[in-house]
Amino acid sequence: MNILKSQEKYFKELEAKQLKDVDENTFEEGYIRYSFFENENCSGKCMQNLELEKCKMSHIVMQNAVLEKMTFKEVKFENCDFSNTDFIQSAFLKCEFKACKLAGTNFSENRFYHVTFLENNANYMNLSLASMEHVLFQDMEMRNCYFQETKIKNIYFEKVDLSRTQFFKTSLYGVDLSSSNIEKIAISIEDIKGATIEQFQAIDLLYLLGVKVK
Repeated sequence: MNILKSQEKYFKELEAKQLKDVDENTFEEGYIRYSFFENENCSGKCMQNLELEKCKMSHIVMQNAVLEKMTFKEVKFENCDFSNTDFIQSAFLKCEFKACKLAGTNFSENRFYHVTFLENNANYMNLSLASMEHVLFQDMEMRNCYFQETKIKNIYFEKVDLSRTQFFKTSLYGVDLSSSNIEKIAISIEDIKGATIEQFQAIDLLYLLGVKVK
């Protein structure tokens, strides 16, 4: 596993700003760098055409928001709530989501490159048509999530609850699922081919063969 992370030194002396005041006209050329956003409720906020680099968001509530054509470079999200928020045509590079609420968050058609998801509640998260390379999901709830026609390369699941998650036209070849819960996942034989599972997990995939276990 080789997931690049943002360097912690950038987060030690960040300039405090108010996220509620941010829009594409606030900052020159739409760039926000070395900024710290904390303890705000920005639910329903709309943001677009902005690039955030080497920033940190902590305890930000942004439910039912719309963030369109955003670029996040070396941004750390910690204890944030993005439930039911739409990220549209956005990109995440060397970012980290830790202890966040991502339930129902729409990341479809987004790009993720060297991104880490740790200890998040991400049930019903949508990653359909996304492009994901060098991405780690660890110690997470990801029940009923959607991976439909998702392009993945070097993706890792460690102790993740993937029960009832849907994989459609998303190949898991070379992906290790052995430490995760795959009970009642929806997947085809073609997409599960080449994945690594534990022996006891095989029973969760017998439905693909059209057999019943007594």
